[in-house]
Amino acid sequence: MEAIKGGEFLIRATKPEEIFIPEEWGEEEKMIAQTCREFLKNEVLPNVDKLDSMEDPELMPTLLRKAGELGILSISIPAEYGGMGMDFKTSMLAAEAVGGGHSFSVAISAHTGIGTLPILYYGSEKQKQKYIPKLGSGEWLGCYCLTEPSAGSDANSGKTKAEKVGEQWKINGQKMWITNGGFADIFTVFAKIEDDKNLSAFIVEKGTEGLSLNPEEKKMGIKGSSTRQVFFNDVNIPLDNQLSDRENGFKIALNILNVGRIKLAAATLGAAKDVVSVSVNYANERSQFGRSIAKYGAIKYKLGEMAIRTYALESAVYRISQNIQDRINRLEKEGMDKGKATLKGIEEYAAECAMMKVLGSEVLDYVTDEGVQIHGGMGYSAETIVEKAYRDSRINRIFEGTNEINRMLTVDMILKKAMKGELDLMGAAKAVQDELLGIPDFGGDDEGLFAAEYKLIESFKKAILMVAGAAAQKLMMELTKEQEVLMNIADMAIDAYTAESIVLRVHKRINQMGEANQEEYKAMAQVYVHDAADRINKAGKEALLAFAEGDELRMMLMGMKRFTKTQPHNIKNMRRNVAEKLIADNKYKF
Repeated sequence: MEAIKGGEFLIRATKPEEIFIPEEWGEEEKMIAQTCREFLKNEVLPNVDKLDSMEDPELMPTLLRKAGELGILSISIPAEYGGMGMDFKTSMLAAEAVGGGHSFSVAISAHTGIGTLPILYYGSEKQKQKYIPKLGSGEWLGCYCLTEPSAGSDANSGKTKAEKVGEQWKINGQKMWITNGGFADIFTVFAKIEDDKNLSAFIVEKGTEGLSLNPEEKKMGIKGSSTRQVFFNDVNIPLDNQLSDRENGFKIALNILNVGRIKLAAATLGAAKDVVSVSVNYANERSQFGRSIAKYGAIKYKLGEMAIRTYALESAVYRISQNIQDRINRLEKEGMDKGKATLKGIEEYAAECAMMKVLGSEVLDYVTDEGVQIHGGMGYSAETIVEKAYRDSRINRIFEGTNEINRMLTVDMILKKAMKGELDLMGAAKAVQDELLGIPDFGGDDEGLFAAEYKLIESFKKAILMVAGAAAQKLMMELTKEQEVLMNIADMAIDAYTAESIVLRVHKRINQMGEANQEEYKAMAQVYVHDAADRINKAGKEALLAFAEGDELRMMLMGMKRFTKTQPHNIKNMRRNVAEKLIADNKYKF
């Protein structure tokens, strides 16, 4: 069977055997993840407060270089440049494993991602030979200069200029919010040549005359992460330091952001698991009214829901990671260079990368918020890790494109695929419209594991197709201006994809391990699907009320009700069962 295409999850069902689940990691991948976790435990976490105080500006770069000595910075760098040459999926596991390192996680993600990948994927052979081995070892550290005071989400509107003067490029301009800026050796800089429409990219080395930095920014969280403004005042660099072709910078920026989004989802997953573990540990130790607070229903609700959302995130992240890996493998088999194949593979699933960025950042925000609540007054104390995790989490909804931008991009990218004929969304939407006009199917559920859940997930997709199809038909070119509607549709898509992912994962797990001792896993899948139905119903209704009216509106509201109708379950007991396993284990072990 042909691999599923980007966005195709809306019109095509997936079988459990078609997905990868984290239970299938091999020994080599587990060892790499363990190396990352031990490095955090031994080197980073004991120094978190020192990093946040920024009293020693050499501490963060020193830790990054130590990580480089262990090979942690070069996991996805090919062997010919001194790296480990591991595949994309393994690099995702590594991103998860370092995700709980607070400010260090931001620094290492920026270095291995936006600080290294533009040169690895777009550099000339000479540039790769010069820079990649040293970036992989940590001898040189990298940063990425894109954002400007007047160019954030609209990155291509940047005003930094590059002009050719003799045998050099002269760069003038200003960049802000540059992660790792304070200690970077290599700056990937985006600027427009003369009056070009699109950005070009350049490599600037530390110490180049005219390159200067503002003091460190004072931030709400990730305080130990170096964040500087960078100024370019007649900065002259060799012509050879142009990265890729003229005006290709905007494409580089977009493709590297796709990588950053999916990697951010993996990092938030690692952080969420850590906060769940810290929270259940505290709940077991803290006593009120003569017993552990973990025994109270209100706390069990929080712990159960934190675990369910984290497990659902993990299921979705590695499902799409496998799709990306399969596409990369196929492109390589067809003769494409590994770097280009990786970018093309990720680009195919750019909508899903945006979805995972939104999901991961918002799951972590939920988990850290409830973690603080479980800790009570102690959660508000700077002495606890959850206070730091709460503040550090907030940036993730802004990083790599705000969640609002990513929601709108999700819908935009899927609709563009439909317009190009790559996805038959309109045909599928028409089929849903015909179904609404026909007699409802009141047949009983098919037999088999998760039969009711699969049927409901299919209905979720019909609800999305109904709303998106009607919105596109009614609003046409005006749809891009109706941002609230686009965000409603994106929320529906994220919930449908995640609900399907967790059910597929638990189904495959049971197929492999048998049904014994799987009740908590089944409960997690069923609770997530049940709650997703309510969220999809609300988002769908809001969207329909924004543009439909009369009989058409009444018919689609009835359809929305039909497509999100759930079977009665004791959700409270299911969530409690999940919490009780978590409490018994005293850490996140799902």
